[in-house]
Amino acid sequence: MTDPSEEVTQLLIEWSDGDQSALDRLAPLVYCELRKMARRYMSHQQPGHTLQTTALIHEAFLKLIHQPDKRYKNRAHFFSVAARAMRHILVDYARSRCYAKRGGAALKVSLDEAATVSDERAAELVALDDALEALAKIAPRKSQVVEMRYFGGLSVAETAEVLKVSSDTVMSDWRFAKAWLIREIQR
Repeated sequence: MTDPSEEVTQLLIEWSDGDQSALDRLAPLVYCELRKMARRYMSHQQPGHTLQTTALIHEAFLKLIHQPDKRYKNRAHFFSVAARAMRHILVDYARSRCYAKRGGAALKVSLDEAATVSDERAAELVALDDALEALAKIAPRKSQVVEMRYFGGLSVAETAEVLKVSSDTVMSDWRFAKAWLIREIQR
């Protein structure tokens, strides 16, 4: 019996090499993990968020399969990129909420509809994204560790594998990044 992780890696390589049938076999294998990842993201959102978990999964998967240079080295690398895609989708959504709050592209909605996404939660997500972007400028690997561990749900070992560093380095980066982000967001 083939290890599912190895099977995913093999299908990613075949697909990257142009085998479209590999994508058909890959999709069901990664969907469950993408769903878990999307649920983690959505758990940080206000209940009643208008963007549903399934929509987040589908939008992220479309981004992943339509990337011009879709060379995924292995399963962990694929899910790392998926985590980044989901984060960007939610941040873009939050930014559009903040934009709409300031009157841009204003639409008439009922009070119930307006309350479904907390402006405070959207602002928190935007602040976290801004802080991660700032961290990426001074310590790119530490920013990647946060993205993979917190958003992507990758283990320390998987994160170390993707970044080609030791597990101890990942944990050190993780501790530094958390402290730095807290300080940056509280400013």
